Amino acid sequence: MKKTPIVPRSLLLSFVLVTSLFALWGFANDITNPMVAAFKNILLITNFESSLVQLAFYGGYCLMAIPAALFIRRFSYKTGILLGLFLYAVGCLLFIPAGNAMAFWAFLMAYLVMTCGLSFLETTANPYILSMGEGETATRRLNFAQAFNPMGSITGMFVAQQLILANLSPATEAERLALRNVNPSALSAIQQADLGVVSTPYLVLGGVVFAFFLLFLMVRLPKASVLVNKLSLKATLSILFSNKRYLWSVLAQTFYVGVQIMVWTFVIQYAERELGMPKATAQGYNIAAMAIFVSSRFVCTFLLKYFKPAQLLSTLAIAGGLFTLGAIFLPNAAFIEGQYFGAYWGLYSLMAISACMSLMFPTIYGIALRNMGDEAKLASAGLILAIGGGAIFPPMQGWLIDVASVRLSFALPLICFAVMAAYGYRMMREK
Repeated sequence: MKKTPIVPRSLLLSFVLVTSLFALWGFANDITNPMVAAFKNILLITNFESSLVQLAFYGGYCLMAIPAALFIRRFSYKTGILLGLFLYAVGCLLFIPAGNAMAFWAFLMAYLVMTCGLSFLETTANPYILSMGEGETATRRLNFAQAFNPMGSITGMFVAQQLILANLSPATEAERLALRNVNPSALSAIQQADLGVVSTPYLVLGGVVFAFFLLFLMVRLPKASVLVNKLSLKATLSILFSNKRYLWSVLAQTFYVGVQIMVWTFVIQYAERELGMPKATAQGYNIAAMAIFVSSRFVCTFLLKYFKPAQLLSTLAIAGGLFTLGAIFLPNAAFIEGQYFGAYWGLYSLMAISACMSLMFPTIYGIALRNMGDEAKLASAGLILAIGGGAIFPPMQGWLIDVASVRLSFALPLICFAVMAAYGYRMMREK
C-alpha cells in the first residue's frame, strides 16, 4: 500500500515558505510576553496595567480575524499574506515614535497594528497548510508546520532576555519611585533610555518582516485546490453555527490561548516574587520552558501516528492541570543572603506545563476544520478570533496578582485546562 506523504513534492517549496511565517509570528509573540514585566518596572504601573500589553497584542487578532477571512475569501491567500506582513512591519516601526513620546498608550497602539497583521498571517497560513495535501494527513501537516512556531518563539525570548531585559537600568521599582519624588528629571532620563532599549529590537524586526514582504511579493504560490467552491457568506455562517464540533473547538481554542499566554507571561513574576530572581535570570527559565515546548511538539506529532488527536489532547490537558496544581502548591527554594537553598519544585512544575501545551493549538485547529472545504476560509477566522483568549485572561491574572498572590493567580490556567480536558473527551466520543 502506497504511503500518503504529509506534503506532496510539488507543494514542498510553498509549504516551506508559508511555514516560515509560523516562526515569524512566534518571534513576535514571545519577544512581547516579557515586556509585561519590563513596562511595569519602567513606567511604574500595576500588574493589571502592564498586562494591557497582552490586551492590545491579542486584541488585534480579535479585531481583524473576521475582516481577514473575508479579505482572503474575496482575493487570495497570497494577498492575505502580503497585507499581513505589511501591517506587521508598520506596527514594529511605530515603536520608534512611541518610545520618543514615552507614552504607554502609543506602545499599545503599535502592538495593536502589529497583531492586525499577525491576524491576517494566521488566518491565511493555517488553512493554507491544511490544504497542501490529503485530508488524512492534514492534522499532522499542521502540527509539523506549527513546530517551527516555537523556534521563532525561542529566538524572541532570547532577544528579550539578552538585548532588552539585560540592558535595562538596574534601578529597582522602589528606587524609581523614590526618584519620582526627589528627582523627576533623572527618572525621566532612565525611562527614556529603557524605552529606547525596548524599541530597538522591534525596529530591526520591522526591517526583517519587510524583507519577507518583498520575498512573498516576488514568488508564485499555488492556489489551494481544496478551496475552490464559492459559498455565500450567509450559507457559510449557517453551516458553521450548526457545527457543534466547530463551536466547541472555538471555545477550547479561546481557553487554550489564554492558558498559554498566562503561563509564559507570568513566569517572570512568579520567579521574582517566589524566589527573588532578577528578570533576566527568570527569563532564562522561560526559555527553557519553550525548549521543552519545542521538543514536545515533535514528540506529539510523532505520537499522532498512534493515538487519536482528541485522545492525546485530553490526556495532556489533565497533565497540564496537575502541573498547574504543582505551581500553586509545591514549595520553592529559599533565597537567603544572596544564595538559593532547596529545589524550585513550583517553578519546575510551571515550566513542565509547556510540554503539555505543545500539541493543543494545531490539534484543535485541525479537528475544527476537518473536511470543511471552502468554509475553512471563514471558519479559520473564528479560530483566530479565539486567540483573543490571550487578551482576556492575562489582565485577569494580573489583577489577581495585584490583589492576592502570584500563586493563587494560577487558578485561572487550572480552569482553562479543565475546559480543554472536557473538550478532548467530547471529541473522543464523536464518531
